[in-house]
Amino acid sequence: MTTGTTASGTYYLFNKKDQDVPIVFVHGVGLTHEIWQPQLEFFNYHSTLAYDILGHGKSSLENKEISFDNFSDQLITLMDHLNIKKIHLVGFSIGSLIARNFATKHNERLQTLTLLCSIYKRTEEQQKIVNQRFEQAKKELKLSKQALKRWFTDKYLKNNPEIYEKISSILSANNMNNFLKVYELFVNHKNDEDFNKIKASTLIMTGEYDIGSTVKMSQELNSLISKSQLKIIKDGKHLCGIECADDVNLTIKNFIGSDE
Repeated sequence: MTTGTTASGTYYLFNKKDQDVPIVFVHGVGLTHEIWQPQLEFFNYHSTLAYDILGHGKSSLENKEISFDNFSDQLITLMDHLNIKKIHLVGFSIGSLIARNFATKHNERLQTLTLLCSIYKRTEEQQKIVNQRFEQAKKELKLSKQALKRWFTDKYLKNNPEIYEKISSILSANNMNNFLKVYELFVNHKNDEDFNKIKASTLIMTGEYDIGSTVKMSQELNSLISKSQLKIIKDGKHLCGIECADDVNLTIKNFIGSDE
């Protein structure tokens, strides 16, 4: 496993194995590459790349105004830095929106696409709730630990207090100015990608009980993206990549394996 920081300030972990096409993991807002530990351990036999998105973890954010194009540019720059031609791209939450943007602009660099817990056309009520959370974060200048109740089942948190502490510490370490810039993109996302431009084989997954990135949203994305398949993670909530790691990992493995 190689760690490094690009000239433009992106922190990454690269596990170079025999495969020329690595699996690249893109985390969610307010989090870091560390949420992918179950995946990096499971796929330790495969080339993998995890990194901190702009303004998160150890990656810098210089732009005063940002768009999803900036995040796609970050990934392209990282790939070029590591001399990577094509990738299996896995994006979670806002990472899935970054992955969707990337897929519409850089199809030639994509082997497969996996969208984990991806939003699509929130209802008026859903949008209202997200707006309220954003306003609360702006007012309090900190992240509410209540998020963990939405992201994990109560049973899981009770049985895994170390995960609660780990995710809480990641949330607490955020640079709030950077977080709010990126969170605003997530809150105001317009679902305005040209889905016809997504040509890669696509896996769409969400947790059965994810109230933010709902099963209905994933079903709609499945109907919009031509070469896509749908998997609902039983008993999963938003961070099913951690709580239901075995199910998520095996699904990704089988999906990628069928395309290699």
